[in-house]
Amino acid sequence: MILLLQRVNSASVSVDDNCIAAIGAGILVLCGFERGDDADMLPRMCERLLNYRLFSDTDGKMNLSVKACAGELLLVPQFTLAADTGKGNRPGFSTAAAPRLGRALFVQFVEQVQARHAATQCGRFGADMQVALVNDGPVTFWLQQSPQSPDC
Repeated sequence: MILLLQRVNSASVSVDDNCIAAIGAGILVLCGFERGDDADMLPRMCERLLNYRLFSDTDGKMNLSVKACAGELLLVPQFTLAADTGKGNRPGFSTAAAPRLGRALFVQFVEQVQARHAATQCGRFGADMQVALVNDGPVTFWLQQSPQSPDC
């Protein structure tokens, strides 16, 4: 499971020119699922996302989580994060979770995050989405958990 976190001043997702989700200050989270990922991984990644310190405290140090600063979250499914880019000039997707599994894991992940952080919106799995964002920093982090390493 891969989460790409981007600290933003604002972000939104549109499908067919209709805005389906928008947030103010917080984190845009691109979510990718790989073959072998399962629902057992979701609680730990949810915990990491909600407690990861991306926001500055009064001393200017990144010591605050999205929960601590009452920020918003926008979760967007992005299977291309799981692409195999190891050789050639064209990505392969044999390492990405099958669409049915990816959708199920994304839906469960959104539910778990929303249960713990109400200020959470999401994109639409399988849709052609246009994502707009205003990066803050920019601050970007890659979180990854594989089935072989449950402790991230």
